[in-house]
Amino acid sequence: MKLAWILWLSHVLPQPAADSLCLSTTIYLEARDQSALGQQAVAEVALRRRDSGLWGNNLCQVVTARKQFAPTLLSPQTRLSNIQAWTEAVSVALDSQRNWALPRDQRKLVVPGASHFAAHAIANPAWGSALQVATIGDHTFYKVQSLKPRRG
Repeated sequence: MKLAWILWLSHVLPQPAADSLCLSTTIYLEARDQSALGQQAVAEVALRRRDSGLWGNNLCQVVTARKQFAPTLLSPQTRLSNIQAWTEAVSVALDSQRNWALPRDQRKLVVPGASHFAAHAIANPAWGSALQVATIGDHTFYKVQSLKPRRG
């Protein structure tokens, strides 16, 4: 599958299927070589950002916000060809969405408060001196800003 096709499909699918596809794609592109815990952490950052409303009102808007996640940083011709990694990314995305749908005090958090992450082998972000929440695999998760769920 090409990234361009997946992004097109996310525009024609109804919610919540589109969000599940966008989150799965982001987990695959950002963390397919990471542990399940590392993939859950990536999903958690995207879900926390969605709830804040600062990057969009749904997961597809969040993960395709300019220069925020891999779907906008990689070529649309990028192929998602590792079927095993894709299957795992879909499973993690769906589990993460179910977990996030629970009341706040019942959610299992992997990177509490993390609003950003970086793989330092390929990125050195300007906000890299922010509070480090955790390092999982080769990703470091940061609390760059306090994200509060939007009201109403």
